[in-house]
Amino acid sequence: MSQPAKKPSPIPPSKARLRLWLKLLKTSSGIEAELRRRLRDQHNTTLPRFDVMSALARNPDGLKMSQLSQFLRVSNGNVTGIVDRLTEDGLALRVAVPGDRRAQVAQLTPAGLAEFARLAAEHEAWIDELMAGLAPDEITEMTALLEQITLHAPEEKS
Repeated sequence: MSQPAKKPSPIPPSKARLRLWLKLLKTSSGIEAELRRRLRDQHNTTLPRFDVMSALARNPDGLKMSQLSQFLRVSNGNVTGIVDRLTEDGLALRVAVPGDRRAQVAQLTPAGLAEFARLAAEHEAWIDELMAGLAPDEITEMTALLEQITLHAPEEKS
């Protein structure tokens, strides 16, 4: 007589959460790497430059370098270099802040807004392509599940 098959012992929740985190990280990193490659190969640009343009497009009145670096969670030096290159390319400009001679805000020029709109449309199409395997109801469910993580995550300290 054969022995009944043993059920595998359940994975402790902490191990299951660790595996989930690693899968999320691997998936996110893979998508990000593909976006970086496409931006570089098809548009001769970088993801950080795209991110700076995105932040400036969402803030038409402009952002100080410190606000931009906080918004993007990167160093002031990284943002300054990107804004300098965008300015050299005619896609951004720096405007003095009235009443504060030392402060400047970065803004996209009309050419910068047009360039960002073109890149953003392609970026959206790439994301759509990369996530095409998900049905609309799966997207809704995954979004809700990820929001549960956000609700239980500790708040970031400034």
